[in-house]
Amino acid sequence: MYTEIAKSYLRKEKFPSVWCPGCGHGLILASILRAIHKKGWKKEETVMVSGIGCAGRIPGYVDFCTLHTTHGRALAFATGIKFARPELNVIAVMGDGDAAAIGGNHLIHAARRNINITAIVFNNFIYGMTGGQKSPTTPRGFFSSTSPYGNAEPPFDLCNMVKGAGAVFVARGTEYHLPALDTIIYKALSKNGFSFVDVIVMCPTSFGRKNKLSSDATQNMEWIKSISIPKKKAEGLSQEELQGKIVIGIFADSLRSEFVEYYEREILKEGKCPKNTKSD
Repeated sequence: MYTEIAKSYLRKEKFPSVWCPGCGHGLILASILRAIHKKGWKKEETVMVSGIGCAGRIPGYVDFCTLHTTHGRALAFATGIKFARPELNVIAVMGDGDAAAIGGNHLIHAARRNINITAIVFNNFIYGMTGGQKSPTTPRGFFSSTSPYGNAEPPFDLCNMVKGAGAVFVARGTEYHLPALDTIIYKALSKNGFSFVDVIVMCPTSFGRKNKLSSDATQNMEWIKSISIPKKKAEGLSQEELQGKIVIGIFADSLRSEFVEYYEREILKEGKCPKNTKSD
């Protein structure tokens, strides 16, 4: 049943996908589609925006209003769409390099504004499509094409960053924990304000091989399972015990004035900024 629900939202003529065997992007996409189905959103009222990279190909596969934009700019385009057409349901899907490197400022300020967009990051710790370079989330000590001796930089915790910037819903899931991910994405879609979901997913080609993990999808998922720890359990552990672990769960679920609603109420309705101006 779950598979049939996901298929009903796909542009089947676009398949097979470009994703490598063992890539978990399809699993996450199916989770998004199940959440959209549960919300009851109409296809013509749903917009999916992406940037460049493996996750950037997703809008081409779904039967919504879609936009495939430039690298790092998915949230900039999504903001424009939501501001112009606030009645639309807007989702931005991005990779970790796309969202946190060249798109990092857009991510911070979308959260600060609290505009009603759901941002979902397919976080595979690497630039999977463009050469296997390290990204802002590559774990310290791990290898990539641009860190052949091991990554010396500490990774971003995207959830902490976005929570600090003001997002009203922040959570992390994985491609292994799909029932929990379905719930998280549904809650993110239901939130009025900027919602952020960081999803840990394996890149078997650029990350797995380089770090001598495995090209086998099942073993990759077992590795993700082994490094994941629920938020409630993590709260009782020391920083040393959490070293090398990924904490999953919901980190923020709060209320704050949504940007477009505030703008229409406080700026437009108060007459501070006329909707139409005419020049002589």
